[in-house]
Amino acid sequence: MPVKERIGIVISNKMEKTIVVKIENRYPHPIYSKTITKTKKYLVHDEMNECNIGDQVLVHECRPLSRKKRWKLAKIISKSSLVS
Repeated sequence: MPVKERIGIVISNKMEKTIVVKIENRYPHPIYSKTITKTKKYLVHDEMNECNIGDQVLVHECRPLSRKKRWKLAKIISKSSLVS
């Protein structure tokens, strides 16, 4: 069974070993053809606390790690130019 993977942007890293990742899904409206953007936030396990706000990351699905945390950090695609 293939593992689900998503690419998103880190919007919070204030928790210990946890980051919040924003993932956007774009699709055309079925009638009006306008592009609709839906955003969803995921809690992601970051074992080494290496992510900063604004980083682009690849996450993959895993077993439940806590009540809301079901994703793990696979790799950091690009670091943010913002210094935090």
